[in-house]
Amino acid sequence: MTPAFLTRLLFGAYALALSMTTSALGQDVIPLQVSTSATDAPVIELSLETLDSLDQITFSTTTIWTDGDVQFSGVSLKALLAYLDVDGQSLEMVALNDYAVTMPVADLEDVAPILATRMNGETMSVRDKGPYWVVFPYDSDPKYSTETNYARSIWQLNRLKVVD
Repeated sequence: MTPAFLTRLLFGAYALALSMTTSALGQDVIPLQVSTSATDAPVIELSLETLDSLDQITFSTTTIWTDGDVQFSGVSLKALLAYLDVDGQSLEMVALNDYAVTMPVADLEDVAPILATRMNGETMSVRDKGPYWVVFPYDSDPKYSTETNYARSIWQLNRLKVVD
């Protein structure tokens, strides 16, 4: 583990502790758990506040699951992995209901997909596809409107695993 990784781990734990006060407001406070395939690597829990502290990408798009244009904002998955200083061959993504999908890390782009933390400016409850949703700018390029990318558009995401 690199020093940068350990620093981010400690920052994530601190931000998670701060986020616990948010639960009193009735919001879904579910950290994003990130792990790697390394046997000695700890699971990192990232709070909404930590994710919000990273460079945000915002776009509007239609989806096959929502009505009309929806504005999504969040951090790109590629930027998130860079922030965590982890790399691998694939990214396993798992939802609260254990739906899982794998995506090659090589398919991650600077602007897509994003780990959306907000829809139309509001955090997403579990009932409304939150707390995190992997979203592509489907309308911006036909390459994003594919069955493969629709399958990768996992909502109620709570676990990521970077696999060698």
